[in-house]
Amino acid sequence: MADLSKGAAWMKGEILPISEAKIGVTDWGVTHSDIAYDVVPVVSGGFFRLDAYLDRFMESLAAVRMDVGLSRAGIAEALHQMVAASGLRDAYCAMVAARGVPMIPGSRDPRDCGNHFYAWAVPYIHVIRPEVIAAGAKLWIAKDVRRIPADSVNPRAKNYHWGDFTQGLFEAKDNGFETVVLLDHQGNLTEGPGFNIFVIEDGIVRTPDTGILEGVSRRTALEICTEMGLETRVEPVPLDRLWSADEVFLTSSGGGILPIAQVDERLFGNGKPGPLAPRARDIYWDWVARPAYRTEIAYPA
Repeated sequence: MADLSKGAAWMKGEILPISEAKIGVTDWGVTHSDIAYDVVPVVSGGFFRLDAYLDRFMESLAAVRMDVGLSRAGIAEALHQMVAASGLRDAYCAMVAARGVPMIPGSRDPRDCGNHFYAWAVPYIHVIRPEVIAAGAKLWIAKDVRRIPADSVNPRAKNYHWGDFTQGLFEAKDNGFETVVLLDHQGNLTEGPGFNIFVIEDGIVRTPDTGILEGVSRRTALEICTEMGLETRVEPVPLDRLWSADEVFLTSSGGGILPIAQVDERLFGNGKPGPLAPRARDIYWDWVARPAYRTEIAYPA
């Protein structure tokens, strides 16, 4: 049997090593970045909030007008089969829909493409490594690029349009920072590559409402903050909020709640996270273990 420990893929009903997974070079998923996807974390042998991730994936498919020929239950079964076969108990699991190749040769009508589904899983990925979080993670606010406007590319349909994020990451890395958040054209915070942003000021937790993917980890963080007795607001967050904030944190399927110690040249708490964001981070990992939020995976004996 093939070694799937470094990652597995599900393609056309077959499970194979991720190194062998391929799509065609003329697939619109490649030539036009015409892909919708989602990522659900696997922790200690179970999916976390799988239903919420599946709901969002199905909403993305409707938004981008794709029909991959699989039901919601069929997609869930493919994910279960793939992760179980891989043996990975902590994984980053992606479900993907690609526009496909035009079934009428030479057609440039997206309605003529054969949409298709595939999935892949690799060992769990952290957007920011835990040791970096502990030492004090640094966030850059992009200066040279703005977020693609929501009326150009719908950010609520999770997609592969990362041109703006990639340019922002180059800018952040060139300046010695872990990752980046982009502003919109009105100067408000939006999101970063694979995560949402929160600011805490005077016990009030704010997160942007536009130009963002409505992340499942974002939803979880809002629920946790409410449980902690904090007021939460989903509203436009101007850049200036960062300079008056007491704390900043990010949320992602790749790591949960991620406290930030520095934004640009501004240090929070003498360059160390806390106190509220690390507490919320601990609660997040408690929630990951709650049976109500877990879907256990039936690994082969």
